[in-house]
Amino acid sequence: MLGKQVEIEVTNVAHGGVAVARHDGRVIFVSDAIPGETVLATITEDSKKSFWRAETVRVISASQHRQPHVWSAASIDRAPDSRAGGAEFGHIAIAHQRELKRQVLADSLKRMAGIDTDVTVAALPGNEDGTGWRTRLRLHVAEDGTPGPYAARSHRVIPVTDVPLSTAEVAAVAPLHEKFPGAQHVDVVVPSVGNAFVLTGGADKPKAQRIVERVGDREFRLDVHGFWQVHRHAAETLSSAVQDSIDPAKFDPRAANLDLYGGVGLLAAAVGDRFGNHLRITSVESDALATDHAGHNLSEWVGAAAVTARVDNFLRQLRSAATASERSRLAAGTVILDPPRAGAGKAVVNELLELDPAQIVYVACDPVALARDVALFGAGGYELTRLRAFDLFPNTHHVEAVATLVRR
Repeated sequence: MLGKQVEIEVTNVAHGGVAVARHDGRVIFVSDAIPGETVLATITEDSKKSFWRAETVRVISASQHRQPHVWSAASIDRAPDSRAGGAEFGHIAIAHQRELKRQVLADSLKRMAGIDTDVTVAALPGNEDGTGWRTRLRLHVAEDGTPGPYAARSHRVIPVTDVPLSTAEVAAVAPLHEKFPGAQHVDVVVPSVGNAFVLTGGADKPKAQRIVERVGDREFRLDVHGFWQVHRHAAETLSSAVQDSIDPAKFDPRAANLDLYGGVGLLAAAVGDRFGNHLRITSVESDALATDHAGHNLSEWVGAAAVTARVDNFLRQLRSAATASERSRLAAGTVILDPPRAGAGKAVVNELLELDPAQIVYVACDPVALARDVALFGAGGYELTRLRAFDLFPNTHHVEAVATLVRR
């Protein structure tokens, strides 16, 4: 079947930026399609017995939500293997993008955790078509030195002439027409304070360079190569969402509060800004340079500390060494949990269940991982009491959620 073209009716959306269709009883995950459409698609993967993958090559019956792609380099007018990746929802009207993201989040929670939710996906300030938001951009480099994004689900570099998801400041300095022989990638970083950076990367560890990001009236120090939210309004949005998601009746500023996967201290500072200078909180991050910066960024709170450690190891050691008094302070604490895309996972969830904190505010960038972990917390006696979702990555399938879990 590989390479065969099939006419298929698209029924619904799946996690990962693809839609679902069926052909001769077999599930097909098809890209560049919208539920409700009939499309002609080429089978690109048939090695799995349970499903195939396909790329749309022509729309036979279009959805009312289809629009010209916001990025011509990713348009269906191009051959599938020449379409730039990174804007897989750009052919869908922005309001419907958010509805599809809502469906994925709600369906994941229903299927994996047995939870019904009426959550909506909120827009962030910015361009109405979901362009112009990226403050960081990575361009990969082909063997001949040409920079560009990878094609979707591929490591093939696609030359492009524009980067419409990026801010005007990023687009102005993005070296799309230059050559970088010997480099593996080129990063463009435009912090909210100071000058833009264009950085080439390869096998060697990059040299540390300090930059500053401003969120409201607060400044955060970090490394130019370090993690920071990509959307120009994301850090402020998540800071506010975390503050609002903490139940003040269950919050004790003098308890053993934790900020796990804390990065440079963004969310720990948000907690401090809401609850004052008496806050005690420990931010845990495996990246030593980020932890160094977190120590500086949280220095105004005497009770704040930044620890370099893997989160699972830190929790395990904390639990095993805790005295009765310390366990009581941990049980009174609030945990901010902001794991990478894979989620916290069973080991971390189990350790947190043993510590039994008063509440957990979970910041998630993957709805399936969130639903899996919510189910694990649910089995351990916690219930989901609040859920918000944000469109931090317009014109892609990604969605950010902030969930509050409390003891039943």
